Amino acid sequence: MVSSRNRNEPAHTASNGHGRVPMRALGPVLGVSENTVARRYQRLRAAGVLKITGAVSGGEAGYTTWTLRLRTTPDAGAAVAAALADRPDVSWVHLLSGGTEISCTVHAPDTAGREDLLLHKLPRADRVTAASAHELLHTFALPDGWSGLHCLSPAQVERLRPPEPGGPGLPPAPEDQPLLDALAHDGRASYTALAAATGWSDSAVRRRMDLLRRHGTLTYHLDVSPARLGFRSETRLWLTVSPAHLAEAGEALASHPETSFAVATTGTTNLTAMVNCRDGRDLYRYLTDRVAGIRGVQTLESAPVIRTVKRAGTPLRRPAARP
Repeated sequence: MVSSRNRNEPAHTASNGHGRVPMRALGPVLGVSENTVARRYQRLRAAGVLKITGAVSGGEAGYTTWTLRLRTTPDAGAAVAAALADRPDVSWVHLLSGGTEISCTVHAPDTAGREDLLLHKLPRADRVTAASAHELLHTFALPDGWSGLHCLSPAQVERLRPPEPGGPGLPPAPEDQPLLDALAHDGRASYTALAAATGWSDSAVRRRMDLLRRHGTLTYHLDVSPARLGFRSETRLWLTVSPAHLAEAGEALASHPETSFAVATTGTTNLTAMVNCRDGRDLYRYLTDRVAGIRGVQTLESAPVIRTVKRAGTPLRRPAARP
């Protein structure tokens, strides 16, 4: 899995607080025992509320990140979304608007890679009625830094924060792929499990992960299901903002606790976001009270998330058969 994060972006508690921090270090910070932390984490992960995933920084790997917006015929949306979710270069796959619209993130090494996916490898292309690709230009907020989840004090965060990555970029090697695949499935997998997946020794796995982490290549993400936390109205927004106010609008949107994702993009809509509200009435209040007050917003489109097929890691539900 590839992440759109680059080393010039701000550190967020959820990922840069280090997804692999030992339970024995978490316990004292939270004021509970190591065993209590471990049991609670396992229960939440088993229930599908959260998990930790490992990802490669797109900037360090030389990838360009795009957000895609697809419209399909009513009978094809679920199959197209499932096939996209199976691809390692695609993440954050959402079915929107009654299942006829899909949004996803694509990480391509170059424009040719993006065009290859759109024009040649897109599943059931004959059932895709419209497609647009928008390059991510600047990140204001990412899901693993969603302020709606922040509950630790600055002092607690500081106790868990690892050293910032340093040194030149280090693109992953081909032999790293089994390790990265295993971490995309479970970012907290034990070194023994990762050794079995790679055929390396425990110590070799540890050294390689430490090296990739120090160079900013390997990052960890907290993947949380908003619906399981009571945010039943997850909505994708596309905004057209005047260029003079784009940075201001992006920062304003990112400051809202409802916003889990906000980026400036290319295209006719130049700011896209994901917001989490309790229900439809809460969403209405948010759009009319908060978003309506942002300067420079000229147009706004919104589409509710019907189903999330894939977030940061592996698909949430494997399809029974490929389309």
